Amino acid sequence: MSDTALPDAQNAQPEPIGTETDAETTRKLHALEAQLAQLGSLMVAYSGGVDSAFLAATAHRILGDRMLAVLADSASLARRDLEQAIEFARSIAMPLRVIQTEELDKPDYARNHADRCFHCKDELFTAMQSLSAKLGFTHITYGMNADDTRDYRPGQRAAREHAVFAPLADAGLTKAEVRALAKTAGYPLWNRPAAPCLSSRVEYGLPVTREVLEQVERAEESLRRLGFTEFRVRHHGDLARVEIARGELPNALTLVMLDSITAALRQAGYQYVALDTAGFRSGSLNAVLPVEVLTSR
Repeated sequence: MSDTALPDAQNAQPEPIGTETDAETTRKLHALEAQLAQLGSLMVAYSGGVDSAFLAATAHRILGDRMLAVLADSASLARRDLEQAIEFARSIAMPLRVIQTEELDKPDYARNHADRCFHCKDELFTAMQSLSAKLGFTHITYGMNADDTRDYRPGQRAAREHAVFAPLADAGLTKAEVRALAKTAGYPLWNRPAAPCLSSRVEYGLPVTREVLEQVERAEESLRRLGFTEFRVRHHGDLARVEIARGELPNALTLVMLDSITAALRQAGYQYVALDTAGFRSGSLNAVLPVEVLTSR
């Protein structure tokens, strides 16, 4: 494992959370703050998404230099997401360590079965435990929220096996509440679309390789250049299945735009391009999994 420490930004500590949220959300925030204070020192598995970013920023506000955000850099992390995560940490002077993880070298991850996310998180938490022992942090946390406990998330098993805390979920904070608190705090990422790893775009059973992930990343960047903001390119071998948020879907339904999407994704390496008329759905590839898999924890 190699890692890189990034210098702190020059600006001051993040501003305290405001009071524009409702009483119940504020109560949950206070519960989160109390748990973080009780943990004393910790590392946060940080991806730059709103959940992990809000958790890390709150831990920084409560604990100062007794916290460290840890960002795992690998082929499954889009370069755009890496840059945005680093920029947010710098903007609030939050301590950040970027480490290299090698989940693609693990056969159980690369074969891309339904438990792929377990092997990713197992790699991450193993690396973080090694780093925490080296640096003297006593706890590891990650950004699971209360809504995530009702979804199929194999990474939660890895968190349990590594004794990783989930303070947002423990406080009962939902995704909407985390976004509201991040907005109140003035964090510009409060409404950033969810951005799970690139491997989540690959149909289960198709191998995850660096080449496939680079292809998906090129395809999604091309859609972003066409003006779309919330979407996924689902990788089905030679076929790219494009999911676009229903609010943006009308923009895709012209012959000119359809031709542009087709040309862009063929340029990215796909032979066939399909526009999913159901629109964007988070975790849509899970729909084909058996019930016994979806209900396993």
